[in-house]
Amino acid sequence: MKAVRTIQELRHELAERRTRRSENGLAGVGFVPTMGYLHAGHASLLKKAREECGTVVLSIFVNPLQFGPNEDFDRYPRDEEKDLRLAEECGVDFVFLPSAQEMYPRPIRTTVAVSGLTERLCGASRPGHFDGVATVVSKLLNVVQPDRAYFGMKDAQQVAVVQQMTSDLNMPTEIVPCPTLRDADGLALSSRNVYLSDEERRQALSLPGTLRQAETWLAENADPSALRDRIMEGIQRSPLADIDYVEVLTYPSLLTPEEAMRQELPGDDRLLVACAVRYGKTRLIDNVLLPWNNEKKGAEVHA
Repeated sequence: MKAVRTIQELRHELAERRTRRSENGLAGVGFVPTMGYLHAGHASLLKKAREECGTVVLSIFVNPLQFGPNEDFDRYPRDEEKDLRLAEECGVDFVFLPSAQEMYPRPIRTTVAVSGLTERLCGASRPGHFDGVATVVSKLLNVVQPDRAYFGMKDAQQVAVVQQMTSDLNMPTEIVPCPTLRDADGLALSSRNVYLSDEERRQALSLPGTLRQAETWLAENADPSALRDRIMEGIQRSPLADIDYVEVLTYPSLLTPEEAMRQELPGDDRLLVACAVRYGKTRLIDNVLLPWNNEKKGAEVHA
C-alpha cells in the first residue's frame, strides 16, 4: 500500500496500474471516497472494491466545500494513522491524502450543482452542502478515473445525487451503492457517533428502532403521510431527540409520492424513509428503503 498526497503522483501511479491484472485476475480501478476517521462501514466498501477490482484507491479528504459556516469542519474527527492501518488491512493499493491546497489551489470558480435532488432532506437544512459534495466527487472522479466508485446507502440522498451527476455528465464511472452497516445495537455506523455521550447514544437507538417498523406500518396503512407521522412519533419518544426532518419520498428521484404519480416515473419503485435527528450537538442521519408496489400506488397517494 502506498500513501499519495499529490494529484500528479496519483495519476502517475495509476497510469501504470490501470490495465494490469491483480493476483486474483481482476482488472480495473475501484475507488472509495471518504472524509476519513474510518470505521467498519468504510471497511465494507473497501472490501467490496477489493473483491471486484484489480486496483483499489481510497481517498481521505475532509472537504471544506460541503460544510456550512456553523458546522463541524474544524472538529470533524481525524486519525490518519488509524485510517492507514485499516486501509492496509482491507487490501487498499493507494491512499490519496490531499491537502485543501492540493484540491483547491486557488479560489474555485467552477462548481457542480445537481438540481431537483438537493432541495429536500439534508439539502434543505444544509444549503450548499450537496454543491460541495458534487464538486469534490467530480474532481476526485476526474483525478482517479475509476471504473467503479463505492458509496454507502446510509446517505441515500448523496448516492442519488452522485448517480444523477455521473449520468448527466456522461462520466464513465459506475456508482455502486452498498448497504448501511450497523453496530450490534442497530445504530448506523458513522464517524460522528464518537461525539455521542452514553445517554445520547442510548436515546439515539430510537432512530433505527423506529425505522425497523416502517415496512410493517406501511403495510398496515398505505398512506405515506401516515407513515411519516408514526415515524416522528416513534423518534420523539426519546426526550433528547431534536428532529431536523422525517420524509417519505420516492427513490431515486426524491419526490413526494403525489409528485411521482403525476410525472409517471417508472424507475421510482421504492420509498425512502429518511430522517435527520440531533441528539445533543450530534446530527445523525438514517434511512430505510421500502418496496413501492405499483398496484398500490394509486391508493397510497389517494388517487
